[in-house]
Amino acid sequence: MATTLVLLPLIPLAGAVVLLLGGRRGDAWGHLLACAAMLASFALAVAAFVDMAGRAEEDRALSQTVFTYVPVESLQIEFGLRLDQLSVCFVLLITGVGTLIHVYSIGYMRDDPARRRFFAYLNLFVAAMLLLVMADNFLGLYVGWEGVGLASYLLIGFWSTRPSAASAARKAFVVNRVGDIGLAVALMIMISSVGSVSYDDVFAGVDGMGGGTATALGLVLLLAACGKSAQVPLQSWLGDAMEGPTPVSALIHAATMVTAGVYLIVRSGPVFEASPAAQNVVVLVGAVTLLFGAVIGCAKDDIKKALAASTMSQIGYMVLAAGLGPAGYAVAILHLLTHGFFKAGLFLGAGSVMHATNDETDMRRYGGLRTVLPITYVTFGLAYLAIIGVPPFSGFFSKDGIIEAAIDAGGVKGAALGAATLVGAGLTAFYMTRVMILTFFGERRWRSGVHPHEAPASMTGPMIVLAVGSVGAGALFAIGTRLEGWLAPVVGEHEPAHLVPVWAVTLVVLVTVASGVGVAVRMYGRSAIPVTAPTGSVLTAAARRDLYGDAVNEAVFMRPGQRATAAVVTADRAGIEGVVRAVATAVRVSSTRLRRWQNGFVRSYALSMFAGAVLVVVALTVALGVTR
Repeated sequence: MATTLVLLPLIPLAGAVVLLLGGRRGDAWGHLLACAAMLASFALAVAAFVDMAGRAEEDRALSQTVFTYVPVESLQIEFGLRLDQLSVCFVLLITGVGTLIHVYSIGYMRDDPARRRFFAYLNLFVAAMLLLVMADNFLGLYVGWEGVGLASYLLIGFWSTRPSAASAARKAFVVNRVGDIGLAVALMIMISSVGSVSYDDVFAGVDGMGGGTATALGLVLLLAACGKSAQVPLQSWLGDAMEGPTPVSALIHAATMVTAGVYLIVRSGPVFEASPAAQNVVVLVGAVTLLFGAVIGCAKDDIKKALAASTMSQIGYMVLAAGLGPAGYAVAILHLLTHGFFKAGLFLGAGSVMHATNDETDMRRYGGLRTVLPITYVTFGLAYLAIIGVPPFSGFFSKDGIIEAAIDAGGVKGAALGAATLVGAGLTAFYMTRVMILTFFGERRWRSGVHPHEAPASMTGPMIVLAVGSVGAGALFAIGTRLEGWLAPVVGEHEPAHLVPVWAVTLVVLVTVASGVGVAVRMYGRSAIPVTAPTGSVLTAAARRDLYGDAVNEAVFMRPGQRATAAVVTADRAGIEGVVRAVATAVRVSSTRLRRWQNGFVRSYALSMFAGAVLVVVALTVALGVTR
């Protein structure tokens, strides 16, 4: 099985190449080729998982060296692939959910003239993400990391004729480049400190780096993760990325891009464990982001942007858990997997609603859709119950696990993290209930000419499958600590402290969730919904503007950067450029003066020769006199 690992990313990559280079001949069948490529890759992933599960625990990791990437005498880097217990979880999620999104896109993009190019970009996106999680060293991960950035730029700006889409694509690209600098610097630290970028060598050598170097390495890896996973302070691109087609939003938020940062932190666990300071920063970033996204989600009227804020918050939960080390790695991955099902279901459901309402995204223009979109209503509703953590839906197992791990950190830290995760759970229940009420309940607030209708089978089919995952995925992975045992050889084992009884945590969480639901029902379910959003409080106004994330980035980073650049330009003009100009001026002036000696008159040249001869004679006479 190890020799076929390269086919997992290669098949969707080949599909992308064929669709991009094959021309318009593929317009009629390009979408089918892309879906077939994804299905083939998913089948290989399932086969690899079955093969791994049948092996002894110490023999489950599969690897394949493809070629020598950097053949330098003192630095030999192989381009290899590795499929272990951690990466196979991501591969199954990427290919499984990715295949469903591809199938959904057949109906969603049916009338788009550039559908073939869209499916090519989807295949490219999946191929890059598979390379990212399957690489056996940090350099291979970096190649996939950059490929994901490129594909996201192409897909977010797919409708580039819209200024907003073009601007959103540029914003995502630039913000992610900031994070990518962190990963590039991390590679430099690894090579200078360890002399290798392979996972095994870096993790074995991290203890010998020294505390300062290990902390620096952990922080730049976190910077990279913040860019891809839209964590504070690099979160501002995620909401604008909703300008892309809705299947792109589902793919980014559920199966690919935003999960890359979580993978990087968990995969680099030994680096963070060697630096408690870096671990604490990871936890802090996750806690701040989960609250940041939840507050923003409470005030958004655009259904896709509300779900985008939700993703920011849920990824914050995962990052917080990953920052807890072995105590949180398994629950972070569990929440990532369950999130893949219910968040994909929510986005595809939002796409179905938009499909039914002439691409309307304002939830204040919805209402009463449950009767005309019954399949969308049920599937979206099941995903809603999963994300707010109602038992026995999948989110209940994963989110409660993170809250328990946060409390088990103990002391002031545990109390603060427990409070943050509980508040996040209550806010999640509030804003997701708000989404449900505004979309599916109440009076019909549709615009004139809108006639809602259920989506075609190619769209509802994937939504139904994802709804089944939203119901059962958590129990499948969590019962009997199956996932913890599966991941233990890669991320280590941990015995939960249970500082607070599990039943008590569960009870408090359920009361908090019920309170969030009750507040939302009282505010939005018992009164008419105005078509125009009211002004609201100062906090509401701030949340509608993404808590001024763009303004902060502009004030803290962009404006000082512009001033620093202007200062460098001034220094360059006055210093370096001034010296260069002075030299050029000196050459020009001296050349002008010397040119006057070349006047074309023979008598002048003869006089010059005579004067020169006199000077030579005088010099020789003086020299001979001195020697005597």
